[in-house]
Amino acid sequence: MYQMISLISTWAIPVMIAFIPLYAYARKVPVYESFVDGAKEGFGTAIAIIPHLVGMMVAISVFRASGALDYLMGFISPLLRGLGVPAEVLPLGLLRPLTGTGSLAYTTELIRVHGPDSLIGRIASTIQGSTDTTLYVLTVYFGAVGIRNGRYALKVGLFSDLVGFAAAIAVCLLVFG
Repeated sequence: MYQMISLISTWAIPVMIAFIPLYAYARKVPVYESFVDGAKEGFGTAIAIIPHLVGMMVAISVFRASGALDYLMGFISPLLRGLGVPAEVLPLGLLRPLTGTGSLAYTTELIRVHGPDSLIGRIASTIQGSTDTTLYVLTVYFGAVGIRNGRYALKVGLFSDLVGFAAAIAVCLLVFG
């Protein structure tokens, strides 16, 4: 069974990459021209979202540099320790909705220090896969299409991050703890 899953995972992406243009060609779609048109649209979108990205990066930098992140962690850490949750994963839960790169760097550091098979490493990896960079997604995608009022999307996105964070911890404590 493991060998079959390994074989499928090795060949799935190359087969899809080959299949899609061949299928389009068979359906008489101008593959190269369609690709170039899509790339032109993507370039325009990338230029349009730059101001939104800069604003988000500044806000994240101010949040971290002001000490607000450390203050928030100091407040929440005792509550998590009482539930048996390692305090080391708390910054990841706070960083993940803000920044994908920052949360990945923190996860990498946790795995380097504690090991990939440690409870902390497993929880961090599961959180990384169970949550999303909500503020980044809202900033980039809503900014790209001109949505100005994302109030409900923000609430639902942050709530889903909280649920993903809690579920990742609960499952890891149940399975590995």
